[in-house]
Amino acid sequence: MQVRTDRHEVIVVGGGQAGLAIGWFLARQGRRFSILEASGKPAAAWRARWDSLKLFTPVRYSSLPGLPFPGDPDSYPHRDEVVAYLTEYATHFDLPVELNSRVRSIARIDDGYLVESDGGSYEADQVVVATGPFQDPLIPSVAADLDPGVAQLHSSSYRSPRDLPPGPVLVVGGGNTGFQIAAELAGSHEVHLSIGSRQTPLPQRLLGRDLFRHLEAFGLMGKTTESRIGRRMKDRDTLIGSTPRSVRRLGVAVRPRTTEASGAEVRFDDGTSVGPASIIWATGFRTDHSWIDVPVFDESGQIVHERGVTASPGLYLLGQQWQHTRGSALLGWVKDDAEHIAGRIAAHRPVPAPAGAAA
Repeated sequence: MQVRTDRHEVIVVGGGQAGLAIGWFLARQGRRFSILEASGKPAAAWRARWDSLKLFTPVRYSSLPGLPFPGDPDSYPHRDEVVAYLTEYATHFDLPVELNSRVRSIARIDDGYLVESDGGSYEADQVVVATGPFQDPLIPSVAADLDPGVAQLHSSSYRSPRDLPPGPVLVVGGGNTGFQIAAELAGSHEVHLSIGSRQTPLPQRLLGRDLFRHLEAFGLMGKTTESRIGRRMKDRDTLIGSTPRSVRRLGVAVRPRTTEASGAEVRFDDGTSVGPASIIWATGFRTDHSWIDVPVFDESGQIVHERGVTASPGLYLLGQQWQHTRGSALLGWVKDDAEHIAGRIAAHRPVPAPAGAAA
C-alpha cells in the first residue's frame, strides 16, 4: 500500500452529496483536505439507483451550496440529472476527490487520526464520515426460505423492468422506493406490493404548489430530532405523492405485511399468499460503521453524536437520515449540517496563517 507522508487537515470519507457539500465549505476555509470515494466514478450512490428514479423534491430544493441545480425550479430531477449535477459540482469547484479509495479503517492517533484506504494511508487532524444512509442492503431473513427458482434482488440492484423474468412480481416495502418501483412495473408485469406498516401519505403538490414549499414556509423542514414533531417523524418513512389507491389504479395488488416464505410461495399476515416469479426487496439499508475503530458507539452499535459532532475531538458524521432535521440526508438540505460541521472544524483548529505573515 502506498503511504502518504503529507498530513491533511481534514479527510472526508465519501464523495456523494454530503462529502461534496462539506468539501465546498472546507475549500472556502482554505483547508488542506481530500475527499475519499470508494467508487471509480463520481455520484456512485445515485448511479446505483434504478433508471427511472425521480426525486420527490423539485429543482428549487435540489442544490448544494454555491451552484444552483439547473432547470425549471418546479420540475423534478431524474437520476441521470442528479449524477450529472454532482459530477459537474466536483469539477466546477475543483474539489480534491480521490476515486477508488474505499476507506478500510479510521483509528485515533496521538494528535489526530490515521485513515487507511485502498488508495493509501492518511494522517489527518480531523475526519468527516460522509458515507450517507444507503450502505448495506437490508433483506429480511424469510428470503432464505425461497426456492432458487424465484428471482430475488434488493431495490439497490433493480434498474428497469427488463431486469425481471416474465410472471408475477412481489415488491416488498411500503416506502417511496417500493411504491415507485411497483408503479413502474405495473406497465409490464402483474405486480403485488406488500406494505408492512401504513405510512401517512402526503401529496406531491398542495394548493398548486410543491409540498416542500409549504414545509419550508411553515418551518417544518427545520424541525429537529429533539422537537416533538421530530421525535414522532424520525422513525417513519413519509410517503410523498404515492398512496395505495394510486397504485391500485395502475393494477397493483396491495398486500399486507410479508410474514413467511416457503418454496415458491410468500404468505402475508392476513393469511393470503402469492407465488411470485420474482421479488424486489425494497426494505431499506443497514448502516455499517464497523470500520471506525474509535470509541464513539453506543451499546446498539450506533455512533453517538450531537448534530454530527462525536465525543472524539475532530471526528464528525454527516449526511445521515434525521441526523439533525428531516432534510439532513436530502440533496437540498444537507448543506445546513455541512455548514455546521465546517464551523466546528474551524473552531477545533483555525486555518494556519501563511508563512511570513505578520502577527
